Amino acid sequence: MSLIEVSTRRRVTIFMATITVCLFGMIALFGLKVNLLPDLSYQTLTVRTEYSGAAPVEIENLISEPVEEALGVVKNVRRVKSVSRAGQSDVILEFAWGTDMDLAGLEVREKLEVLMLPLEATRPQLLRFDPSTEPILRYALMGVGASDTFNQAELKQLRRYADEQLKKRLEPVAGVAAVKIGGGLEDEIQVEIDQQKLKQLNLSVGAVIDRLRAENVNVSGGRLDEGSQRYLVRTINQFATVEEIGAMLLSPNGQVTLRLRDIATVRQGFRERESVIRVDGREAVEIAIYKEGDANTVAVAESVQKAVAQLQDSKQLPANAKLENIDDQSRFIRGSLDEVKSAAIQGGLLSILVIFLFLRDAWSTFVIGVSLPVSIIATFFFMGQFGISLNVMSLGGLALATGMVVDAAIVVLENISRLRDKGVGILEAAIKGTQQVGMAVTASVLTSVAVFFPLVFVEGVSGQLFRDQALTVTISLLVSLVVSLTLIPMLSSLRADIGRHIAGDDQPEPPGPLPHNPVGRFLS
Repeated sequence: MSLIEVSTRRRVTIFMATITVCLFGMIALFGLKVNLLPDLSYQTLTVRTEYSGAAPVEIENLISEPVEEALGVVKNVRRVKSVSRAGQSDVILEFAWGTDMDLAGLEVREKLEVLMLPLEATRPQLLRFDPSTEPILRYALMGVGASDTFNQAELKQLRRYADEQLKKRLEPVAGVAAVKIGGGLEDEIQVEIDQQKLKQLNLSVGAVIDRLRAENVNVSGGRLDEGSQRYLVRTINQFATVEEIGAMLLSPNGQVTLRLRDIATVRQGFRERESVIRVDGREAVEIAIYKEGDANTVAVAESVQKAVAQLQDSKQLPANAKLENIDDQSRFIRGSLDEVKSAAIQGGLLSILVIFLFLRDAWSTFVIGVSLPVSIIATFFFMGQFGISLNVMSLGGLALATGMVVDAAIVVLENISRLRDKGVGILEAAIKGTQQVGMAVTASVLTSVAVFFPLVFVEGVSGQLFRDQALTVTISLLVSLVVSLTLIPMLSSLRADIGRHIAGDDQPEPPGPLPHNPVGRFLS
C-alpha cells in the first residue's frame, strides 16, 4: 500500500500525525531565539597589548613586530596586519573560512605564552571580532535637577553607585555577559609632588613611587601549622584612607622624619576623562549591557528591564537621580520582525483569496488554506532542530515560501477535480489524481529546492547571512511536498463523507462533477 493510499484510507492516522507535527511546531516556535540577524562569526582574532607611555614607533618595534613574527606561523592564517598607536598594539589575524576558531584561539595563546615582551607591557588580550558584541541596552544614570552645569560631586556619586551597586545588580541577570560603565567621574587618588622640595631633599620621583608601591601591599606570608590546625598568613598593609597615604614615611637618610604630605599634596580626585556622556545636554553615566553570544536578545532585554524596574520601584537609586533607557536594540528587532510577520500573514491571506477567486469552491479553498499553516508551523519544528533563530532572514524565507508551499497542493487538488469531472468516485479520484501528478509535483518542488539549498554551502559572511533563509525555504518546500501527498488527498476524500452527512444519506455519493471550476474549464 503506497503512502497516498494510506493517507486516504487511514484518515485518523494522518489527522493525528498532522496535529502532532503542528503541536511540536508550536512548542518549538516559543523556544526559538529572536535576533535581528543570524549569528555571524568573522574569521578574525585580534591580539591587543597595552604599553603605557610608549610612542607608536616603540610599540611597533617592541610589540607589534614580535607578535606578528610569532603568530604568522599559526595554522590557516591567511593575513596578518597590525595597528600601532600610542600605548597600544593591535595585531589582527585573518583565518581561512571554515577554520575552527576555538582551536585557532588555543594555538594563538600557546604562541603568546612563550613570547618575550617588555615587562612594562600588559599581558596580551585575545579578542574575537563579532558584530553581536554591540551592547543590546544602554541606560543613562543622571540627576533629575533642572541645572545643566557640570556638577563634580553629583557625577562622582553617580559613577561610584554605578560601579559598586548597579553593575553588581545587573551582571547576574540571565544572558548578560558584561556591564560596562562609562562617563561620569571615576575615583582616583592623586599625589601632586612639589618638585622644588624633592630637589632640596635630593629625592627623585621614582624613589617616591617605589616607596608607595612597597608600602601598599597585600601579599601571602605563607602558612602556620599548629597541631591539627593550619593558618594562612598574609601581609596586609594597604592604604585605607587618603590621610594614611599622606602619613607614609619617607626617610631618605634616616635622620629626619619625612612624610609624603610634607613634599606632596594627596587628595581624592578623579581620573582623566576619556569620554563625556550627555543626555539632553546634561552629563550622565552610561551603563552599557552586553549579552552572551548564544543568548536571546529580546529575552535578555526583557530580563534587564525587569531588574531595572525593580530598582526604581524599590527606590534604591541615589537621591535626585533617575535611570533612563537611551538605546534598546530589542525594539528595533521587534519592529523588524513584526513587519516581516505582517507581510507573511498578508501574503498568506492574499494567496488564499486569489485561490478562492479562481477556484470558486469553498471546500477546495479550505483544503489549500489548511495546507498553508500546516506547512509553516511544521517548519518551526525543524528550525529548532537546525538551530535557526527567528530573524529577518529566516522570517523573510518563510514569507518567500508562503506563496510557494501552496503550488503543489493546487496541482494535486486540480488533478483530483479533473478526475471527478470525468465521473470517477471521490476516493478513487483522490488516490489516482495524486498518484498521476506525484512525480511531477516532486520534481517541481525539488527544482525549487535545488535553487535555494546550495546557498547553505556558500562560504563567507554572505553564506552565514543567507544560510537561515535558504534552510527555511528548503524545509518549508519539502514539508509542503509531504503535505500535498498526504493531507491534501485525505481532505479531498473527506468530501464524500461530509456530503452524505449533510444530506442525511448513508449511500455512497454518485460520481459527478464538482462545482463549476473556471480554471479547469479554461485549461481544458
